[in-house]
Amino acid sequence: MSTVPQRFEIFLVAEFTEADEGPPSAANALRSAVVEATGDTGASGYPRYAGNGMVADIDPETLTVEALLVDGAELDYGMSVRVIAVPGL
Repeated sequence: MSTVPQRFEIFLVAEFTEADEGPPSAANALRSAVVEATGDTGASGYPRYAGNGMVADIDPETLTVEALLVDGAELDYGMSVRVIAVPGL
């Protein structure tokens, strides 16, 4: 039985390529935020997570960010997002 993560860290990066090595980190991110499950489902149909100015719909199985607002705005072209699950307390 798998459980849905309650917390993710989102990394906003200028560009993403398949050649990026290793896990994402705050060191190479323009901005990062830890978001927590809100208990709501977003317009995308995936669980909604929010925190530190970011609101995201995240597919917890594939770690795909399906929708993201940063300080209430959509991302500019050329921006990309990487995400990792953060273990619970």
